[in-house]
Amino acid sequence: MYLVLPSFKRLLSYRKEWLRGDFLAGLTVAAYLIPQCMAYGELAGLEPVVGLWAMLPPMFVYAFFGSSPQLSIGSESTTAVMTAVAIAPLVVNNQDSYAGLAALLAIMVGFVCLMGYFLRLGFLADLLSKPILIGYMAGIALIMIGGQLGKTAGIPIASDSFFGHIREFISQLGQAHYPTLILSVVILIFLFTAQNRFPKAPVPLLAVLLATIAVALFNLEQLGVEIVGEIPAGLPHFALPIVAVPEFLPLLASAIGIAIVGYSDNVLTARSFANRNRYQIDPNQELLALGIANLGNGMMQGFPVSCSASRTVIGDSLGSKSQAFSLVAMLVLILSLLFLRPLLALFPKAALGAIVIFAATRLIQLSEFIRLYRFRSSELILALITTITVLLTDILVGVAVAISLSVIELLARVARPHDAVLGTVPNLAGLHDVDDWPQATTIPGLVIYRYDAPLCFANGENFKKRALEAVESEDNPVEWFVLNMEANVEIDITAIDILEELRRELATRGIIFGMARVKQDLYSQLKRSEFIPQIPPEYIFPTLPTAIAGFQQYKNTQGKSDP
Repeated sequence: MYLVLPSFKRLLSYRKEWLRGDFLAGLTVAAYLIPQCMAYGELAGLEPVVGLWAMLPPMFVYAFFGSSPQLSIGSESTTAVMTAVAIAPLVVNNQDSYAGLAALLAIMVGFVCLMGYFLRLGFLADLLSKPILIGYMAGIALIMIGGQLGKTAGIPIASDSFFGHIREFISQLGQAHYPTLILSVVILIFLFTAQNRFPKAPVPLLAVLLATIAVALFNLEQLGVEIVGEIPAGLPHFALPIVAVPEFLPLLASAIGIAIVGYSDNVLTARSFANRNRYQIDPNQELLALGIANLGNGMMQGFPVSCSASRTVIGDSLGSKSQAFSLVAMLVLILSLLFLRPLLALFPKAALGAIVIFAATRLIQLSEFIRLYRFRSSELILALITTITVLLTDILVGVAVAISLSVIELLARVARPHDAVLGTVPNLAGLHDVDDWPQATTIPGLVIYRYDAPLCFANGENFKKRALEAVESEDNPVEWFVLNMEANVEIDITAIDILEELRRELATRGIIFGMARVKQDLYSQLKRSEFIPQIPPEYIFPTLPTAIAGFQQYKNTQGKSDP
């Protein structure tokens, strides 16, 4: 049960010192998500209240099935937009079926995620390297900031892209609504100043409350400062969607796309916060949690959902330690839908936008970019390309490009790895790379060669070429060539054939081919390929010292046989 319910296990071992952070995070996240998710409901083409309904099943489900103690899932912009794009062409002549199709789409997304879970496709998340995480979160942060600029300045922005937001904001800055802009600037100054002086204080929550008090005291609404406004009452109820069969196949393709985007966003965000706060997530468990959350949403009149980086970072900034913060937020949302709508209606949208901008700045880790630059320029380039592609395209394309570049870089390192001819160093135990030690010497007549990557189709020819170069670079005639296989745990058939080509080439030169440190799994593979029978057993050694001893015994035997 614990393996399937990791967050529930964490809740069962709850620590009292987490309570303050989780409670404040839950309150603030709830205050933020109410206007945000109403907007996402509209963005998906549904009633605004559906955006709030679509928060309830995911928050409850993820609090038990999720592997991240901090991730906030529910209504979010990307899946909302993709929902609208998928359904709009299907309801041109029948808008009444829109809500049913959205709910069905959520159910289908849930089944796609569950299929990925049972096929254990979560390993694909391992392709998301640290530079990708750093670049991705920076891109998401910039998108979050760009999306709030119009709200904080009272400027209507129609664009749905980051650079479109920036362009429209700059071009219309002269038309800014100054009371709104002043309120936003004051809140931002308060947020940064108070957070620096009182890092453990619930600064975002205080900002929202103070802004709400300011609206009430100074009648800012009459000056044109936009507030959340009336919040519809009511809770969702169980209802299975009923739609026509011809609409199923088009929705299936959309469901697969939404599942890929939603899962990528989910696991990237979860892993980013896991790396930052030093805990582990389970990518496969995330598929299960996201699948059940979408199934629940579809059965409760919702639409497809994923995680929200903005809500997660707000919770993190207030010290969330477990999914108890989501349960608090869910309870506040339910109470708000039932009882607290007049108070929430006074929240100024500019304050919420300022909080998002403040939270987003914490996602851009300049120190990590500098660290990548100092370590390896290719890692920095990968992070920057990820950021740029997320900004220029969308999350799915950005992640796909970044993963492709990461795989290409990995293959490049595997295809051209370091290699070494091993020799002895005076007064130093063991064998060492002769290039690293000027005083190192090889054993006359013996080449012990190490190729520092698993042999495969990508590096087979390079391996053969460099192995022969190692033989040719020796001053003394080579009698034995021993391949140190310690870097290999498995091998493909292409590399096996190239090994055989090397063995034959060395044999034509009168050189005996041997191997050392061959692991049992690798030995079994070589045996099944009929390569091992080509090598006499006395030329396969468990260790390098036994290989050297075997060569010395060979030399002694040769010396005795000479007339």
